[in-house]
Amino acid sequence: MPFSILTQAQESQQNITSLETIVVSASKLESTISSTTSNISFLTDEDIKRISPTHINESLKRIPGVWISRGNGQEHLTAIRSPVLTGAGSCGAFFMAEDGISLRAPGFCNANQLFAANTEQAGRIEVLRGPHSSVFGANALHGVLNILTPDVANMDKLSWQLDAGGYGYLRGRFSATYAQNEQAFAVYGHANKDEGFKDNSGFDQQKLNFLHQFSGQELSVKNHLSLTNLNQETAGFIEGFKAYEEQAFKRTNPNPEAYRDAQSVRAYSRWLLSLGEDTSLLVTPYARYNNMTFLMHFVPWQPVETNGHRSLGIQSQYQRDFANVQLALGVDVDWSEGWLSEVQDAPFTPNLPAGVHYDYQVDALNYSSYLNINWLLTAPLKLEMGLRYDVMEYDYETFVPAGSACEPNVSNCRFTRPESQRNQFNDLSYKIGANYELTSQQHLYMQYAQGFRPPQAAELYRLQAGQSIANLDSEEIQSFEVGFRGQSGYVFYDVTWFDMNKENYIFQDTQRRNIDNGETRHQGVEIRARANLGDWYLGASATFAEHEYANDIQISRSGSILGNEIDTAPDTLANIQLGWKKDGHFWELEWSKMGDYYLDPENTASYDGHELVNFRTGWQLTEQWQLSVRLLNLLDEDYAERADLSFGNYRYFVGEPRAIYFSLGFRQ
Repeated sequence: MPFSILTQAQESQQNITSLETIVVSASKLESTISSTTSNISFLTDEDIKRISPTHINESLKRIPGVWISRGNGQEHLTAIRSPVLTGAGSCGAFFMAEDGISLRAPGFCNANQLFAANTEQAGRIEVLRGPHSSVFGANALHGVLNILTPDVANMDKLSWQLDAGGYGYLRGRFSATYAQNEQAFAVYGHANKDEGFKDNSGFDQQKLNFLHQFSGQELSVKNHLSLTNLNQETAGFIEGFKAYEEQAFKRTNPNPEAYRDAQSVRAYSRWLLSLGEDTSLLVTPYARYNNMTFLMHFVPWQPVETNGHRSLGIQSQYQRDFANVQLALGVDVDWSEGWLSEVQDAPFTPNLPAGVHYDYQVDALNYSSYLNINWLLTAPLKLEMGLRYDVMEYDYETFVPAGSACEPNVSNCRFTRPESQRNQFNDLSYKIGANYELTSQQHLYMQYAQGFRPPQAAELYRLQAGQSIANLDSEEIQSFEVGFRGQSGYVFYDVTWFDMNKENYIFQDTQRRNIDNGETRHQGVEIRARANLGDWYLGASATFAEHEYANDIQISRSGSILGNEIDTAPDTLANIQLGWKKDGHFWELEWSKMGDYYLDPENTASYDGHELVNFRTGWQLTEQWQLSVRLLNLLDEDYAERADLSFGNYRYFVGEPRAIYFSLGFRQ
């Protein structure tokens, strides 16, 4: 069944027969890793429980090509086969989903959207690197991160866990299930409290999930409801060259007034109907609601932004299996009503005035149809073809007068509101892939794909510096990748080489105008391997990549940047885990490396990178009770979670020093 979770038997076998592990994100058609025509990496329920993350970046650093850059609290920015992207719509380069449904509506992305999903208790997390718009549509430009909810059959009947750690960290987790005949129910969630390593920081967060599953002979149903809440006191960047190494500055918070409050509700009902032995119909209506208010502490004038949206949508897929061909036809529709306001309490300068900068509503309609074909051409050769056509419509209305937000006699006003208007973007995406079975344990795969993302609402309607209209088109990317995956005894390996070229890259130029004539190039090699030797295991992932400006865009005042490395794009990422597990006991030593990277397009300032060591261990005290300990940043390294250069100043989000966490759990 699409978006199903591994059974316990499959999960227990994955360390022995990794090529036969079932994955679902690659084409929305259930397949084994061995037969997929593109890259895919994943974290299992067992991986997530062992990591027991306090932030999503602790988990995803094990996936090649991925960097979740941690801000303060639960904030983050994302890089998947890309630099860390910033700006009003850059988050639209990534498709973030829960069971294949986007966490936020197309056109209304948010850089921190992963904190609205219960990744800490996921059944599985799957990551696709590179464009997959032909499968997922808008925003699947640089990659897809799909969080799969648990299968109730694989959950404990009752469980709870208490976590406590450094700097006032507390977390309580629970789950409970009930099954009778063909019905199964589950409720699970957690609540966090963190006083924060830095002064006047910390957060309270709650996540609650409800699951219902029905499994009949011809009909299967899965219903899911997710609720999240975050109240965060945010610590801002500290400034000064290598300030993260200065003990006197590490715990300071230049923005004690900063905060972020966010709530989300999502629900879906997935119906899989068997229409015969080889035919099925999958229909998934869904709804979502997001609302967020925060102080924009990262700009000196510090306005308050409120944004959100409510959505209704439906996904449908017809699947037919022939002798050597698997066919899927689908139609997706997503309607959303979004809103944004930005208000500044006190005047900063005449061109940064107090008052309402923006206040608007956007009604958005995204509809698409797609075709996906898996064709076993010969016994060793499988072909996959995908084609999708998307339409994105915006109906924008401003609630404040169009034009400058400043007084009439003020020139070069920072904030400009466009006239109410309608915009439409039509995009075609496709992929052609092949998988060749060299031997039963070795597979060569390759894929050529084209992806896109339409301009986000904030890029179109949140203009600056007198720009009255954003004449933007969709970003596009062409990608070619070749990979080799296989298994030798107890060793699984997967190596991928990729080359991607992006056009119509949307950026803000030196005049603060949103324009779309950027071109970038992304090349690299990604490696993932795992060896299982009895009770011991060794896991590794590595990325070696170059991300460059491919044309001379007007983003620098200091001359040409053609051929320069894109800022905040490390050329090396690596992670190694050495562990032992037996009868519920385990220990694991983890080493991770962040390579150096530039902080500006001119490549004049850089961050040196860092290496971190973490240690985790746990004991099965009785059949029902477990105790575990996590020691993060074991060597107490001084480092920055992220570095950048802004207004001529070095800025850093400081990495936390050594911290220890204890967990006591019960399950039956």
